[in-house]
Amino acid sequence: MLFVKDLDRMTAFYRDVLGLQPIEETRLHNWVEFKGQSVRFSLHAIPSAIATEIHIASPPLPREQSSAKLTFAVQNVEATLNRIEQMGLPLLRRPWGATEAVDPEGNVFAVSTAP
Repeated sequence: MLFVKDLDRMTAFYRDVLGLQPIEETRLHNWVEFKGQSVRFSLHAIPSAIATEIHIASPPLPREQSSAKLTFAVQNVEATLNRIEQMGLPLLRRPWGATEAVDPEGNVFAVSTAP
């Protein structure tokens, strides 16, 4: 689960860019759960009183000091990374050859080819 400032924007990103499907039966005004292959992923809105105090740059600064990094399986890694880059979001090209992406709120994640 990720806590997010803008639930609608983040839901659209994970749905439209990464192809995750929201589970409408569990959706709340501050919660969106997605189904994936053998996994559940969700977004939880930060309470508005706290969210108004959070500034997210455009493009967002990558939050690389997180204790976890998610990896999402997609049909076409290169096309997904190109789409993210075209949205003006950073791609992080690592010295060991990997490329990681940044979502609209700065969360760093990886993509891999879907099985």
